[in-house]
Amino acid sequence: MNGFKTYHPIVNLIYFISVIGFSVCFMHPVCLGISFLSVLICMAAIKGVKLKMFYLIPMMIAIALINPAFNHEGVTVLMFFKNGNPLTMESIIYGLAAAFLIFNVICWFSCYNAVMTSDKFIYLFGRIIPSMSLVLSMTLRFVPKFAEHLKELKNAQKCIGCDMSGGNIMTRAKKGLSILSSMTTWALENSVETADSMKSRGYGLSGRTAFSIFVFDKRDALALLWIVCLSLYVLVGSINGATQFSYFPSIRGAEFTGYGISVYAAYFALCIFPAAIELCEVKKWKSLKSKI
Repeated sequence: MNGFKTYHPIVNLIYFISVIGFSVCFMHPVCLGISFLSVLICMAAIKGVKLKMFYLIPMMIAIALINPAFNHEGVTVLMFFKNGNPLTMESIIYGLAAAFLIFNVICWFSCYNAVMTSDKFIYLFGRIIPSMSLVLSMTLRFVPKFAEHLKELKNAQKCIGCDMSGGNIMTRAKKGLSILSSMTTWALENSVETADSMKSRGYGLSGRTAFSIFVFDKRDALALLWIVCLSLYVLVGSINGATQFSYFPSIRGAEFTGYGISVYAAYFALCIFPAAIELCEVKKWKSLKSKI
C-alpha cells in the first residue's frame, strides 16, 4: 500500500513543511520522543524510504559525546576534566536531545524524498519558478543517481583490475582521480543533455501547457484540513508555552497540564498521519480480499 503517496502534492508538501519545521524547533523531550517514534513508524509504513542506520547511529553517539566536551554550561557539575572545565548533567542531556533532533530531521527528510518525487515538485512550482524548480528537482535526484553510477563505475574498474584496493598510495590516488574524472564528465554530460532536452520541449515558456495526473478531490481537501488544523493547534500551543523547555542553566520545562497534553496529542496525531493512512489502506485491502 502507498496511501499517502497517492494524495495531492500540496497535501504532501504542507505535511512535511509542518512536521520538519516542528521537528527542528521543538527541543522538549516529549516532542522529541513523539517525533522519534512517529518517524520510525512512518519509515516502516511508507514504501521507498531508503536510510542507512549504520552511519546515523554513530553520528548520534558522536554528537552526544562531543557536546559535553565543549559545552560546559549547567549548574549540576558531575566532575572536572584535566583542563579544569566542568562536566555538567545539563550538557549531557542537551547533547542527547540534539542527537535525537538531528536524527529525527534526517529521517523526516528521507520520508520526504520517498513521497515528494520530482514530478510532484515540478507540478507545484513549475509555473511559478520554472528554472528554480527544475534545478532543485535535478539536484534532489542527482545525489542518489550519482551514488548509483559511482557504484557501477567502481565495479567496472574492479573487474578490469583498476580499482583502488591494490597498489601503493600514489597508484591508488591515480586510480581514484581517474574514477573522479569519469564521474565529473558523466555529471556534466548528463546536465547538458537534460538542459537541451527541456529546452527543446519548451519548458518554462509562457503559455506552455503540461499534462498532470494530480487531481485535488474531496479526500485531499479533508486531509489538508486535518493537517492545517493540527498544525495550527500545535503552533498556538507552542506560542503559549506548552512545548517550552530549557536545558541551561538548569533543566526546566512547562508543567504537564491538560492543555499541554492535548498539544502533545495533536502533535502525535500530526506526525503519525501517513502511517495511519497506510494502516487504513491495508485494512481496506484486506476487507476487499475477504469479500472476493
